[in-house]
Amino acid sequence: MSALNYAFTDVRTQTGRVLKHTARNPSTLIMTILLPLIVLLLFNYGFGGALNTHGVKYIDYVVPGIILMGAGYSASATATAVNSDMSEGIIDRFRTMAVHRSSVLSGHVIGSTLRTFTGIALVVVIALPIGFRPTSNPLRWLAAVGIILLMLYAVAWLSAAIGLGAPNASGAASTASLLSMLPFLSGAFVPTSTMPGWLQAFTSNQPMTHIEDTLRGLMMDTPVGDHAWISLVWLAGIALVGYLWSRSLFNKKTAA
Repeated sequence: MSALNYAFTDVRTQTGRVLKHTARNPSTLIMTILLPLIVLLLFNYGFGGALNTHGVKYIDYVVPGIILMGAGYSASATATAVNSDMSEGIIDRFRTMAVHRSSVLSGHVIGSTLRTFTGIALVVVIALPIGFRPTSNPLRWLAAVGIILLMLYAVAWLSAAIGLGAPNASGAASTASLLSMLPFLSGAFVPTSTMPGWLQAFTSNQPMTHIEDTLRGLMMDTPVGDHAWISLVWLAGIALVGYLWSRSLFNKKTAA
């Protein structure tokens, strides 16, 4: 078996390990799979009637925002899991075995991506019977899925870096939870035009706003404009920074 095949096998094994831990951890399941669904129901039925979305039905407007929330919620779970592996000695055990070095972090990233995507798919499925009516063709839906997966992958690498850099699991969770606040400071739940001018300068240009505008356009078959390529640049940059930062921290902590 070639070195590439060994690496692929180790990544697959580590990914399976992360998914098994998820299935056995109720708090992770609630945070990454059920909580986005609860937030969808809360916003749609609790706040939707009072929010001005310029004539767009609120359930159609808010689903992309809930997808962003799901990505943000996953960050804490991933950062905590990576930090726990590092602090509890699991990484040291793997170092004594014939395990590819990069497979541990890659397993966390891929496992987080798959876990969170499952929660997002559940949100979309439940949104349909309560009024969500996407009108896009399969090609645009495929593009939306691609954006979602890239977003989850980028957030997972950034979360892994946060987990490696935090002093303990509590610090990792607290720091990563800041990512879940970004959708609230974007156009995810209300148009940025309804916000004060001083706040619009940030909310209109931060990555979450471009991503949700891209997803909304792809799902509802409306023009996407420049939001698509700006989103791709942001996500590629976040993924690269997260990967390089994670690798640097991991190499330093396992150098001995």
